[in-house]
Amino acid sequence: MEDVELTLTPDDYSLLTDLYQLTMAACYVGENIDQRRASFEITVRRLPPRCGYLIAMGLAQALDYLEKFRFSSAQVEALQSIGIFDHALAQFWTLLREAQFSGDVWAVPEGTAIFANEPLLRIEAPLWQAQLVETYLLNTLNYQTLVATRSARMRDVAGADATLLEFGTRRAFSPQGALWAARAALAAGLDATSNVLAAVKLGRVPSGTMAHALVMALSATEGTEAEAFTAFHRYFPGAPLLIDTYDTIAAAHALSDQIKAGNLQLSAVRIDSGDLGSLSQQVRAILPGVAIIASGDLDEWKIAELKAAGACIDGYGIGTQLVTGSPVNGIYKLVEIDDIPVMKESPGKITYPGRKQIFRRVENGIVQRDRLSLIHETPDHEQPLMQLVFKQGQRMQESDSLSTIAERTRASVASLPPSVRDINQPESIPLDLSDHLSALIEKTRRKTAES
Repeated sequence: MEDVELTLTPDDYSLLTDLYQLTMAACYVGENIDQRRASFEITVRRLPPRCGYLIAMGLAQALDYLEKFRFSSAQVEALQSIGIFDHALAQFWTLLREAQFSGDVWAVPEGTAIFANEPLLRIEAPLWQAQLVETYLLNTLNYQTLVATRSARMRDVAGADATLLEFGTRRAFSPQGALWAARAALAAGLDATSNVLAAVKLGRVPSGTMAHALVMALSATEGTEAEAFTAFHRYFPGAPLLIDTYDTIAAAHALSDQIKAGNLQLSAVRIDSGDLGSLSQQVRAILPGVAIIASGDLDEWKIAELKAAGACIDGYGIGTQLVTGSPVNGIYKLVEIDDIPVMKESPGKITYPGRKQIFRRVENGIVQRDRLSLIHETPDHEQPLMQLVFKQGQRMQESDSLSTIAERTRASVASLPPSVRDINQPESIPLDLSDHLSALIEKTRRKTAES
C-alpha cells in the first residue's frame, strides 16, 4: 500500500538512498570486491557564489546515521519484490540482513571554516558499506553546511551584540530539513529558533512574536489594534509585539503613550515590512527603551545595508534566505581502494587521490594558508583539521554541544582575514598541495594513462 505520510524514522535510514548505491553494492558482491577496503571523501569543488568559506556542519547526524545503519527483514523483502535485483547473488541479501557499519570516519569538527577541495569527511570501510552511505551523508552535510555558513555570515555582519532568530521552518525544504536547519543555525551562532520541536529536542527555549493574523483578528473582534496588543499581553506579559499590520509609526506612538502612563511594559517590537531602516529610526525615537526586531526576507547583504544606513535594529528574524539559497554541492568520491590511490580526471571534475589531511597555518590568530597533504604526513607548525571520530564502527567520543560548536564557529570565522569574510567579492585562503600529494597525483595520472 502507498504510504502517503512519508515520515522518516531511524529504522528507515538504510533505504533512504539512491537506487544506484544498492545496484553498485550488488555488483561489488558479484565481482567479489565488496569487502575491499575503500576510502571516500566528501569535498566541495567550488564555493557558492560570493562565498569565501564554508562552515562544516552535520557531523553529529551523520554519525548517528552510521551507528543505526541496518536493514530489516521487511526492507530486504521489499527490495526483493521490486524485480530489479533478480540477478543479484544470494550473498548480497545475506550482506544486507547482517548490515552494520564497521568502518572508520575522519572529519573536521563542526563549526570549522573550510574551503574548496578540502575534505569535510572521509569514510574508510568495506567497499559495499562505504558506497551505500553516500546519499544520506551528502544530504546531511550539504544542507547543514549551507545553513551554518549563511548563519555564520549573518552573525559576522550583524555583530556579536545583535539578536539573531531563526524563522525558517515554513520555507525549509522539508519538515526534517527544518529541524536540521534550526540545529545548524543555533550551532553556528544564532540565538534562538521559532521551531518549537527543534528547540525542545535541542534543550533550548523557542522564540517568536506574533503574526499579523492575531492583530487583524483581535482588532476586528475587539475594536482596535491597541486592544489586540492588550489582549496578547494579558497572556504573555511584556512579550514583543508586531507593529506594522496597519501603521507602524501610529502603533509606536500608541504604545509609547501606554508606557508613559504606566499601563504597559514592553520588551521589544517587530517590524516586518516597509523601509526597515527609516521605520526603525522613527520607532527608536518614539520608543527609546524598547528593542527593535526586523524581519522580512533578510540576508547578510540586507543586514549590511541596514547597518550602513544607520538603522536602529537590535535583532533580526531570518527565515527564507537562511534555509534556502545557493546549494553547497558537496561530492563523495573514491580516493583509495586496497591502498591503491584513485582519482577522477573528467574536465572540471578532477579529484585528488589518496587519504588526506588538512594542515592549517595560523599566525597571530589569523589563518594564512592551508596545506592539503596525505594522511601519513606531519604538520610543520600547522594545525591538523581532520580528526578520527569513528573507529571500527564505534564512535570515539560524544558529539559536541551546540554552545561548543557555536564558539568554535565564532572563533573560526574571526580567524579568517577580512578579505575572506567579505560578502561581496571574497577571496579564499591559499590551498597548497604537499609535495607528496603532488607526486601521487602525477603517479596516478601516469598509471591511468598507461592502463
